Amino acid sequence: MPNTLFIDSTPDIDRVWKQVHGPADVPVVINRGPVAEAAIPALVAGYDTVINDATYFTEATLKLCPGLRHIVFLGTGAASFVDLAAAERLGIKVSTIGGYGDTTVAEHAMGLVFAAARHIATMHALVRAGGWRPMQGMELRGKTLGIVGLGGIGREMARLGQGIGLEVIAWNRSPRADAPVPIVALDELLSRAHVVSLHLALNDATRGFLDRAKLERMKPGAILVNTARAGVVEEAALVELLRAGRLGHYATDVFAREPVAPEDPLLALENVTLTAHAGYNTPEAAMTMYRRAIDLAATGV
Repeated sequence: MPNTLFIDSTPDIDRVWKQVHGPADVPVVINRGPVAEAAIPALVAGYDTVINDATYFTEATLKLCPGLRHIVFLGTGAASFVDLAAAERLGIKVSTIGGYGDTTVAEHAMGLVFAAARHIATMHALVRAGGWRPMQGMELRGKTLGIVGLGGIGREMARLGQGIGLEVIAWNRSPRADAPVPIVALDELLSRAHVVSLHLALNDATRGFLDRAKLERMKPGAILVNTARAGVVEEAALVELLRAGRLGHYATDVFAREPVAPEDPLLALENVTLTAHAGYNTPEAAMTMYRRAIDLAATGV
């Protein structure tokens, strides 16, 4: 039976985990995160399987964990936290969990659309601080929503967008014969959409995918929503275009480093809406994800 450590649980995770993990399941030792990189090897020593929520495993760290054979990542974006190429070279299997929260993440993404379109976060902060500045927003009905990546989350996003009267178009890296909305070329999507929502997995093919050239093809004043991974967007170009007002608003649930570094340039911008990588975080989605994580840990390597 695998010897399993959950390296970085949180109080929120614990509450749901205890409802899912039962006496008949593979035993899992729980450690509370966050975990500093230097502390990882000592924590992992003696375990062959690690369940990982948001701990960074660099190549240097992986080399210091000789007994580690399996990382079960809570979600799909393992590449943001684990050096996958190094793990493969070292014989460490990395398992990911997809499809557990398609509706939950899409609902969060749509919430970001509303917040960005009406400057909700900005006005909230102003009013709480004693200010008062009614800000003109965008009425969404009849506008165009462009979905980049028509997997499970993207399809749910399309359903929600159509439900509120948006014209929804999409682009996908591979053909989608059963697409619920029109598939268009990426350049057309970027130039037509008032709101662009990203739903791409992060890998070598998508890192920096939305680069300066693509960002500049977006409609002036458009809203960009990211519940995928920060790495799919070229951040330097994004920040520059936001500062210039060429892009209207960036609403994101994901960052290059999490928790966010104090010097992250996004923190200094007004035309952004920021949430703490919580798009997946509902009890309904969490219970499904943790059940799958326990089952994956039990398979060993």
